[in-house]
Amino acid sequence: MKGLAGRIIGVTVVLIGVIALIFVMLRIIPGDPASVLLNEHVSQANIDRLTRTMGLDRSLPEQFFDYLAGVLHGDFGRSYYIQQPVSKLIMEALPFTIKLTLLSIAFAWTFGIVSGVVSAMYNEHILDYLFRGAALLGISVPVFMVALLLQYIFYFRLSLFPLTYDGSVASLILPAVALGWNSSGSVARLMRSELMEELDAPYMDTAKAKGLPYRKAVLIHALRNAALPVISLMALQLSGMLSGAVITESIFSIPGLGRLALTALQTRDMPLLQGTVLFTAFLIALGNICADLINTLLNPRLRTG
Repeated sequence: MKGLAGRIIGVTVVLIGVIALIFVMLRIIPGDPASVLLNEHVSQANIDRLTRTMGLDRSLPEQFFDYLAGVLHGDFGRSYYIQQPVSKLIMEALPFTIKLTLLSIAFAWTFGIVSGVVSAMYNEHILDYLFRGAALLGISVPVFMVALLLQYIFYFRLSLFPLTYDGSVASLILPAVALGWNSSGSVARLMRSELMEELDAPYMDTAKAKGLPYRKAVLIHALRNAALPVISLMALQLSGMLSGAVITESIFSIPGLGRLALTALQTRDMPLLQGTVLFTAFLIALGNICADLINTLLNPRLRTG
């Protein structure tokens, strides 16, 4: 419990740091949000009036502490461009990002773990070379290239999946594969490496001597020990998926958090961009805490500590 409390305190400090960093960065970037929102030929008096309305004429410390107080009460401010509460916009976009992320995680972890296990069990076999090559491609090819290639093959050539998101589960398959492809390669390589070490451990010889079949020994004993560092990697991959969602959601026209953040960036909508970045950082921190708890449950030495 003390360890969990320490992690929560640490996450809180990190989130406050994220708020401060994003807050300062958005205000030192050249350009005026009021000028962006208004027509370029509008008078300076109207720009000044809008600046006062948005509270941008106050000092940075005043703006920051007002914003921080609002965040602590669940208020992320009001979007300059869309003219709606940021929390409302985030809650509307969140289900789309969650669906995409869950499908991406399911693909990445399933394909990555299976590839790593098969590659380790059939070391230097043709299956090993095939899965290692697929993992290398997953790590090497950027998300946007995978997305465009999938669209070309499965929409323009084969007409199997929709080109963009239309509300159906089928329209999320291509973006989920594009987003999870890179992560699956990393999982596969780490799983193979860890499992290869476990297969050479003395307890595997003991299991064989007791008559336990090779595949059962791998799945029952070796895989469990090899999975610990892989679980930590998979939790960290959440940040990559959430950041990669900006590109994926834009290419496939998915109205999620990534596309919302891109809209905020293009329109210099500071409250909306701050809210999306902060909420994403919170999700990443929550994922890391869950990974620590899972590691503690799986590793007896951590439970004893």
